[in-house]
Amino acid sequence: MVRVPLSPEQVRAGQRLGALIRTARAGRDPEMIARHAGISPETLRKIEVGRMPSPSFGTVIGLCDALGLPLQDAVDAWHGNGERQVAI
Repeated sequence: MVRVPLSPEQVRAGQRLGALIRTARAGRDPEMIARHAGISPETLRKIEVGRMPSPSFGTVIGLCDALGLPLQDAVDAWHGNGERQVAI
């Protein structure tokens, strides 16, 4: 199966989500957060730095739960709510 490359906007959305996760973690131990979310610390690191711009829904749910972060905040970050939107 061939993966379709992500669009530039999808990459930016993943970067916004990663920044939110990194900020929400606020210095807490990444290994502890990753374990609680059911992912590896390496996966958490990749999400936070934007190298995994399209994590699975289950991963996002797990991270929100581990961080005490409302899922709506992750949705808003993904959509860029609060940022200037450009019509296509």
